[in-house]
Amino acid sequence: MMNFTKHFIGGILNVVSNIDPAIFIPSDPPPPRRPLAFEEAHENDEEKAFRRAFKKLAGDDMEVNPKELMHILNQVLTKHGNLKTDGFSIESCRSMVAVMDSDSTGKLGFHEFKYMWNNIKRWQGIYVSHDKDKSGVICSKELTQAFKAAGFPLNDQLYKMIIRRYSDEHGDMDFDNFVGCLVRLDAMCRAFKTLDKGNSGSINLDIKEWLQLTMYS
Repeated sequence: MMNFTKHFIGGILNVVSNIDPAIFIPSDPPPPRRPLAFEEAHENDEEKAFRRAFKKLAGDDMEVNPKELMHILNQVLTKHGNLKTDGFSIESCRSMVAVMDSDSTGKLGFHEFKYMWNNIKRWQGIYVSHDKDKSGVICSKELTQAFKAAGFPLNDQLYKMIIRRYSDEHGDMDFDNFVGCLVRLDAMCRAFKTLDKGNSGSINLDIKEWLQLTMYS
């Protein structure tokens, strides 16, 4: 068992060790939370409209939990018949909330939700434009360019690993898996770049930091 574990972890480390983190372009992080009165006073009409819509979605606590996120995303999917999907599961929404939850509340506040929402809209455009055969899914031949367009040119080994994790038995990736993968990939790359203070391309983590980073994601 010990030899298997060492071989398995060694294989993963070998895959990611050949990647230059500089080639990945994660989104800019959401802005720091400021007093509500300050934020509302400096919002344009579009931002005010988005905040009003968010209040209706989030309820009185002004935060979105995984169950609420699942409901929101699946409601949106009903309006887009060109996106093939099994629907966003509660587990995938828990993961999406976890990697976007910058203040560790277990929920998404206004800026965290807006940041993710804007990314999902952008990735939806990429998904549709790279679905060349209009099948509603992105096949394995289309995926490399789709990830590259999203800012993540993957090497062959990492690409195959992601295919095994997020695609079906034919190598096709539907919309909810595409978004779930990119939310996680984007967040992990931002976390790495934040921890890599000197832009050296490597970071040092102790066991506690490693578990915090990997288990709540």
